Amino acid sequence: MTAAYNKFLIDGTWVEPQDRSMLNVINPATEEAFATISLGVAEDVDAAVKAAQTAFGSWSSSSVEERKAVIGRIIEGLKARGGEMATAISNEMGAPMGLSKTAQVGSGLGHFMNVLSILENYEFEEIRGSTRIVKEPAGVCGFITPWNWPLNQIACKVAPAIAAGCTMILKPSEIAPISAYILAEIIAESGLPAGVFNLVNGDGPTVGAAISSHPGIDLVSFTGSTRAGKEVAKAAADGIKRVTQELGGKSANIILSDVPDFAKAVSGGVAGCFGNSGQSCNAPTRMLIPKSRMDEAIEVAKATAAKSTVGDPLSETTRLGPVVSELQFNKIQALIKAGMEEGADLITGGLSRPEGLEKGYFIRPTVFANVSNEMTIAREEIFGPVLSIIGYESEEDAVNIANDTDYGLSGYVSGEPAHAQEIARKLRTGNVHINGAGPDFSAPFGGYKQSGNGREWGVEGFEEFLETKAMMGAA
Repeated sequence: MTAAYNKFLIDGTWVEPQDRSMLNVINPATEEAFATISLGVAEDVDAAVKAAQTAFGSWSSSSVEERKAVIGRIIEGLKARGGEMATAISNEMGAPMGLSKTAQVGSGLGHFMNVLSILENYEFEEIRGSTRIVKEPAGVCGFITPWNWPLNQIACKVAPAIAAGCTMILKPSEIAPISAYILAEIIAESGLPAGVFNLVNGDGPTVGAAISSHPGIDLVSFTGSTRAGKEVAKAAADGIKRVTQELGGKSANIILSDVPDFAKAVSGGVAGCFGNSGQSCNAPTRMLIPKSRMDEAIEVAKATAAKSTVGDPLSETTRLGPVVSELQFNKIQALIKAGMEEGADLITGGLSRPEGLEKGYFIRPTVFANVSNEMTIAREEIFGPVLSIIGYESEEDAVNIANDTDYGLSGYVSGEPAHAQEIARKLRTGNVHINGAGPDFSAPFGGYKQSGNGREWGVEGFEEFLETKAMMGAA
């Protein structure tokens, strides 16, 4: 029996949608429906926008203490329902439970906790000469979020927007909407005034487009593919609304010749690429190593891939679950085939499901070596557990290869610390992880080039939801 999540949260009330169209939510491990949602239409978005506009007057003038209290209650709600949230994420997009409990749920908590710390000391006003500079809420926000890190990508928009005094409409991915529904239930019970947060489920061409183009929305924050991001920007252009985007990536992982432990750097790079079944926009999918050490890298990468157990995401021993959908499965299979046909050396993995898994969208952990940066697998974002190892002749060559991409979201450098920082400065990316450093919720996240514009996370992400007013003569 499938669970029904068929209402929308609009103006503080769970309401029936305008249209009665339903969509099955598929568990990618079983290929079977485990829930249903309603598909919204433009009229649902319009009702949510009206509620957000009405609520903006009072919430935008609320005190910092009021906002902190609400965020604190949301944090407590997430903690109380963390197990339920982790299970929902595993069921809707296939993340192994170990990852769901720690990184998937933990990242959502992390963003709400981070904005609390920002509010402790943030100065919304300053005096500059005879002028008072005031930071004010940006207005009504529309959020369109993806399926790969569902709670994380919602929280890093919703948390700072609430903290800044904005009101909002959220359209989560229709592929992974249950975690968003649970969060909406938590928010509805947090004491946040009616209309500040609204949830409308639906697809991109209908609800996403309605949010992007709606004249009552002041800011659109989108996370997803570069292709879809272009459509959001075009739809928003007529309204001259602010648009922030976190899009695709094809991140390079440069392992320098002076790295203290070459094998550890290679194995860590493989694990980083395969994390979340490769479904991370900032995954280190291109490993750049000195050509003279290609054979050594191949040996380590093959051994590391062999430890990447693929299977039921609800099992605590599984490291890789399925990819999210049949569409993604087929796309990844086609790209693996392209790598084989274009002459890359297939080290491990390849086409078809892993042995013993006849059902579910499971991908064999795949490593290609002796890849050229002109090959399709080195150019396109695969969004699956597929690593390309590329050899370089010199550090200059490595930097040129790393920057030779349409994207610029993240980068990775391993080597002697000062040397690694020197190379990191040369990468045209919004983030660089040095010597295996992990994510930092207080650091800005976002990219250069076709990886997007604007920033999420940290103070910079918070300030995306503020407008700046100069009051001359007010000091």
